[in-house]
Amino acid sequence: MVKEYLSQKGIVYTEHDLSKDPSKARELVEKTGQMGIPVIIIDENIVIGFNRARIDELLAS
Repeated sequence: MVKEYLSQKGIVYTEHDLSKDPSKARELVEKTGQMGIPVIIIDENIVIGFNRARIDELLAS
């Protein structure tokens, strides 16, 4: 859902498969204190889950 939404808006993003990259998974837990996915980071702002309103707010600023 998130990937489709960002693609529709023309936003370029980097995807990390945490099941295949344990170091990225650890880094994410250290940064967020969360184990839930998806995690979207926009200019150092962290969004846990697909929160369309928050994503739009951060993209607009």
